[in-house]
Amino acid sequence: MKIDIWSDFACPFCYIGKRHLETALNGREDVEVVFHSFELDPQAATHYEEDIHQLIANKYGISYEQSKANNDQVKQMAAATGLTYDFDAMQPTNTFTAHRLAQFAKDQGKGNEFVEAGMAAYFAKGAFLNDEETLVTIGTSVGLDESELRRIINSTDYLAPVRVDQTKAMELGIQSVPFFLIDDQYAISGAQPVATFENVLKQVPTVRQPSKGLNCEDGSCSI
Repeated sequence: MKIDIWSDFACPFCYIGKRHLETALNGREDVEVVFHSFELDPQAATHYEEDIHQLIANKYGISYEQSKANNDQVKQMAAATGLTYDFDAMQPTNTFTAHRLAQFAKDQGKGNEFVEAGMAAYFAKGAFLNDEETLVTIGTSVGLDESELRRIINSTDYLAPVRVDQTKAMELGIQSVPFFLIDDQYAISGAQPVATFENVLKQVPTVRQPSKGLNCEDGSCSI
């Protein structure tokens, strides 16, 4: 079985959905999980004066207090699956360089490990994913070569694989992430409950004809 996942490092539901899927898989070794690049905001700035609460308030036209309350709910949702989110410490930024490094990590057989380390750093530790030293630390923590990481950060290498993933997302009509495509047969959009993943995973081996499958829209980050 192969599960393709489109996600962004700055999407809180992507990390939650990732963990829900892993719980549903329960250590299965016959499943190949492949992460693909998706930028929620390709035009995102490197630095922002506003914090994450204000940026979300601006994006959705809500008050700062309502934005903070919504983020508290997401924090509780993350905690329920064993994840720690610190919204007050998060440093919003453009994630393109992180995605390029994820593509490099994928080539080295460390793609999934890099995605996990990057998300954990961003959501739990307030890591700035546009800082060279921070990205190098994340990369070396999963066994990637430091000098190669620095070279890639300061180049345009691995731009093409990111664009290929994004083009494929457009072809599939993906408008929000996380988006899971299981064996090219079932599509699950959003950080769905563990039970949803379990139910779909049970059906995959018995169905061989491609189909649109299950497409749930809640619990996801949209463009």
